[in-house]
Amino acid sequence: MFAERGTGLNRCIESPCNVNYSKEQGREEALDKCESAPCRMDGPSPRERRHEAILDAAEALFIEQGYDRTSLAEIVRRSGGSLATLYELFGNKQGLLHAIAIRWRDETMLERMERAPDDTRANIDVLMGYVARECEFRRSPRAIALIRMLVSECLRDRDFAVQTYRDLHIPAIEELSELFACWTTAGKAEIDDAEAAAHLFMSILTGDSLLSTLAGVEAGILDEAQVRWRLQPFISHFKIV
Repeated sequence: MFAERGTGLNRCIESPCNVNYSKEQGREEALDKCESAPCRMDGPSPRERRHEAILDAAEALFIEQGYDRTSLAEIVRRSGGSLATLYELFGNKQGLLHAIAIRWRDETMLERMERAPDDTRANIDVLMGYVARECEFRRSPRAIALIRMLVSECLRDRDFAVQTYRDLHIPAIEELSELFACWTTAGKAEIDDAEAAAHLFMSILTGDSLLSTLAGVEAGILDEAQVRWRLQPFISHFKIV
């Protein structure tokens, strides 16, 4: 799930909801000065806060009124800041969408389900915990909206599609591959090709429910119980315990 962002701002980074463009350059310079040692407090810098504020505004507007119908000026008005800062941080609207997707990746990456050193759960329980969180996330309105936007933009721009595949899908495959290889080395699974198994696992998890997600057919989106059932041959074949 997308993480909620903090709302408490100190005087150094306070900004209006509606941008006064005639004063914006001076305000941006003042914000940059706040990153100096006397002004900056613990936590994100003003620049980092601006980055997150713009992302939050873009994400909300993309979901509310659609990616194509949202203008950069609207994002700036909602987030505070300037178009110059937006261009500097993200390049363009497509860059914003990519950054939102990266944030999604970071918040749902496999490390959230990796066991702590003293965790005594069975590997199969670790895997099912990952499935439960992924199913919950993928059925959320936010995730469904983001998936639709990403697919639409990927169909429109091949370079964006390649970048999205590289930055979102491949890291998940690499994390799963490493985990499966570790289990095999420890004698807790018999996986001869960890990377191929990772691709297979993701295919089962996503399955034909992706088409249902894109079409808005909620009944066709897999729930946790359905994914668990589909994973039984995977678990049995690779002898995951």
